[in-house]
Amino acid sequence: MQTVSIFVDVQNIYYTTREAFGRHFNYQKFWNDVTENREVVAAVAYAIDRNDAKQRGFQQILRDIGFEVKLKPYIQRGDGSAKGDWDVGITLDLVEFAEKSDVVVLASGDGDFDLALQRVQNRFGIETEVYGVEKLTAASLINATTRYVPIQQNMLL
Repeated sequence: MQTVSIFVDVQNIYYTTREAFGRHFNYQKFWNDVTENREVVAAVAYAIDRNDAKQRGFQQILRDIGFEVKLKPYIQRGDGSAKGDWDVGITLDLVEFAEKSDVVVLASGDGDFDLALQRVQNRFGIETEVYGVEKLTAASLINATTRYVPIQQNMLL
């Protein structure tokens, strides 16, 4: 049985599915698809913590599905912009778990991850899969992965 490690950039998936479809991502369907006939080594969802009840409920749903949920505090800057970036954390975990996995799955459209995917493919000889909203996924990320799966209507709530 293939082993798989799964990494979800929750903010990226939330905003891209909302922009492209006006709907939410179906994490249970995603889980079912990426874990079918595979043994899960790690499954981590990276999110920003705004400390509200609705968000805590969503985080519990992710945990109930099987994800470890890692949170960073929401930081509001003086100029009104917000900060809450998990790119380094996702990359570190992705590289760490890659050598223990046959496949690494990343749910994100962020092109910043293209080098990480190339590195784990070259270093460990593993497959990578990227799930992202097609028109909002960086071409460099699509080109860097072994298999690109566009998020479509059947993966939404």
